[in-house]
Amino acid sequence: MLLYADGKPTAVLLIAGTGLYVHYNDEKRAILKGSEQSIVYERNNVNRPAIGGPFKLFDTENNSVTESTFQGNWVLMYFGYTSSPDVGPEEVKKMADVIKVLESEYNFKIKPVFISIDPQRDTCAQVKAYLKEFDPRIIGLTGPVSSVRQAAQEYRVFFRKVDEEGQDYLVESSNNMYLLDPNMEVVRFFGVEYDARQLADAIMMEVNKASR
Repeated sequence: MLLYADGKPTAVLLIAGTGLYVHYNDEKRAILKGSEQSIVYERNNVNRPAIGGPFKLFDTENNSVTESTFQGNWVLMYFGYTSSPDVGPEEVKKMADVIKVLESEYNFKIKPVFISIDPQRDTCAQVKAYLKEFDPRIIGLTGPVSSVRQAAQEYRVFFRKVDEEGQDYLVESSNNMYLLDPNMEVVRFFGVEYDARQLADAIMMEVNKASR
């Protein structure tokens, strides 16, 4: 799993391996694959992970959305899917709880964004109904497989279908949340080990750093 969750300054995060794959199984094509291949995430001069980039998806009202849509706002982004039986709902609930903590205790508003990694099943209507169960303020995005693949590549998100039987399958993924500043640059990302309180506190720490 690719994580930058401890917040400790590091000049370079190096992940080396033989055969790093990001799959979308139905098309049998890889976003990122290699043999005897190394991937280096360089940080810029404020110790930020060099990930993130452009994307074009659709919100739950079928409106076109790009990364520029969110510029000017702090964003908390999560890649998941509505049929996830366990980790996915827990992470979306955490996102909803973080929104509440940030507003009630810090008087701070953040744009929560959920990007589906299962666009074949996750229609705009399906994503909308799913997120309404947690917090309707969470912005749901989906789109064609190629567009989802591009967004996942930009954010170094691993995902692949497993236990596939027709339309009944699970999607394995890296389950990180990304904090983006108002320039839509990734400041930090967080693994599932953070609870809502810890995540809210860590977000405010980064917001306060940026305002100095």
